[in-house]
Amino acid sequence: MFVAKSKPEIETLKEHTDKLLEAYEELKKSYGDSIEQLIKMDSERFWQLLKIACLYHDLGKANSAFQNKIKKNIGIKELANSEIIDIPHNYLSPAFLPDREFSKEEYNLLIQAIGYHHERDSEPDSDLIKDIIDKDLINSLQSLSEEMGMTFDVLSKRYVKYLKNRIKEENPLYINYVMMKGLLHRIDHAASAHEIIEERAEVGIGTVTEEFINNKFEKGLREVQLFTKKNKDKNVLLVASTGIGKTESALLWIDDSKSFFTLPLRVSINALFSRVKDGMNYEYTGLLHSSSRNYLDDSGYENSTEIYEQSKLLSKKLSFSTIDQIFKFPFKYKGYEKIYATLAYSKVVIDEIQAYSPQITAVILKGLEMIYKIGGRFMVMTATLPRIYKEQLHKRGISMEEGQFLSDMKRHKISNQDTMIDDAVEDIIEKGKNSRVIVIVNTVKKALELFDMINKEYKFSNCYLLHSLFIQEDRSVLERQIKDFVDDEKNKGSTGIWITTQIVEASLDVDFDYLFTEMSTLDSLFQRFGRCFRSRPYTKEEPNVYIYTKNPSGYGTIYDKDIVDKSIELLRPFDGKLMEEEDKVKLVDNLYAYENLVGTEFYREFMESMRYLDNVIDHDLTSSEAQKVLREIDSVRTIPRQIYDKHMDIFDEILHCDRVRKYEIFSLIDKLSVNVPRYKCSKKITPIENVKDLYILETAYDSQKGVLLDKDLENIW
Repeated sequence: MFVAKSKPEIETLKEHTDKLLEAYEELKKSYGDSIEQLIKMDSERFWQLLKIACLYHDLGKANSAFQNKIKKNIGIKELANSEIIDIPHNYLSPAFLPDREFSKEEYNLLIQAIGYHHERDSEPDSDLIKDIIDKDLINSLQSLSEEMGMTFDVLSKRYVKYLKNRIKEENPLYINYVMMKGLLHRIDHAASAHEIIEERAEVGIGTVTEEFINNKFEKGLREVQLFTKKNKDKNVLLVASTGIGKTESALLWIDDSKSFFTLPLRVSINALFSRVKDGMNYEYTGLLHSSSRNYLDDSGYENSTEIYEQSKLLSKKLSFSTIDQIFKFPFKYKGYEKIYATLAYSKVVIDEIQAYSPQITAVILKGLEMIYKIGGRFMVMTATLPRIYKEQLHKRGISMEEGQFLSDMKRHKISNQDTMIDDAVEDIIEKGKNSRVIVIVNTVKKALELFDMINKEYKFSNCYLLHSLFIQEDRSVLERQIKDFVDDEKNKGSTGIWITTQIVEASLDVDFDYLFTEMSTLDSLFQRFGRCFRSRPYTKEEPNVYIYTKNPSGYGTIYDKDIVDKSIELLRPFDGKLMEEEDKVKLVDNLYAYENLVGTEFYREFMESMRYLDNVIDHDLTSSEAQKVLREIDSVRTIPRQIYDKHMDIFDEILHCDRVRKYEIFSLIDKLSVNVPRYKCSKKITPIENVKDLYILETAYDSQKGVLLDKDLENIW
């Protein structure tokens, strides 16, 4: 008996291979037509080759070293040939291929897909591979043939010369390679997890969304929604005002396709997931981000494990995701083909693209270019779009259907104040006595200063704080509280003040009466506007948005000085006036025109990132390394000392508890942790022995104020 796996249960090589064939058939049945539109060869032959890859992918596990290792773990008698060196089985599996039955191109595709269906740190050693074939694998031919029900007459060593020559983008086989290798990854991972590879929905989200709109609104589909529905077979660039129905427009564009819908913030993704799954009763919905399992459990979904596992395997029909989960592939890390191939036959929605840093946006744009080249479809939608991003897509030859749909509602009357926001504390408190006030600043340090000033110096207790340096458990509570605070059904007539940082900018559905904000770049500033009078007209004489332009925190660190200065200049003519939505779009477009950007740090970072991605070295990074780059900040995952001390027993329990309890403990650790920039805490952290990459943060922590670092908190938000 040849054993393939011992965890979570013993599985023979034949049983595992049969699981792959089941997943293969399900994939072909679910999305075969979409996949066939992408490949650059006879479709029937492609499916034949992919099936062969499934059959042969793990045959290298027949080597004695692998069998002895796994049989020792499960208490089965080991094989006699114990001197054979253990090398990755995927480097051995192509030896069983009947090489003369394939063309040179087909043989190369199979070798690359099978030989790298696991990506390793060690490069294949040609001499060692040939030695194991001659001394070990040759002895398994007959018994392997009988067990697998396949015929293996001879072993080939000819494949080794192909193995080291990885297929890259300039190779004519590249698209076929990406699809074959990427789909083999998907098939193997689904089979190993004993999960479905693709969820076969009875109805697409487009149909459900249209029915939902028609039942809820007498007028039916809006103009923007008719536009996206009409262009569902094209790439779309959509500029549309907040509150005009962008989300439903995107869901109509997705229609019946497999899809991935991205947003910058986890809290926004969670809300959208629940809105579609519960509000629209669309059950084929997945959630994909670093703490999605906690959200699913805390929200009481009975099938949370199933949703989580299928989301992680990219199996759901409609997945809501953060960028770092699916847009790692432009780095072409080891194994990137899995996500790239999946996105190729899916639709991808990028919402709030203006909310990302120039480096992250470069990754997104490069990813869209790659999706376009392989034949996939995407939709970018935003309230304001920096001109440089659209120009970059056009330069790369990407054709898109462009639409602009702006509300004629006037929602924001602004007041430019040439003072610091500290000078506005009395005005903020006065407004907070009878209204809902949101204060948005650029750094955690400034947020804490204002919070202390209002609470301690002015003794105004109806004031709350939200920023990124809370443990996940407390931050989730605060995010629910700020939404409930402005929800008239739950908290009608509430008054008070919320002090926040940029984390509320992107898609957090809150609606305050007044906004007091530090100056930032216009795109960021207009996002902040969207947290005040979100979808109602403003008719009073006094302003409802107050902007403080003197010495804003984060000036030159978080925000480029030149772009902030230009933003102040562009905003001056609107002082004391109601702004049109078209004004905001034109101002951001102007701000990010080439002539205004040249020489700025923003432009340098963006163009350097684009150049890096255009010249990235294939298979140089690992998946986790690519994800770390994409998450942008070199942060440390920590637990504040006083939180750790309260729960220290669980860290000893990890060593001897069962699998279920271990999951419960790690889930709790996630809730108790907070990511802190490394340069701010490198001398204040202590490693936790039993958990990898987790540290005790040796600073004070307050559930109302978050982590209290004793040094300058600049640059943390």
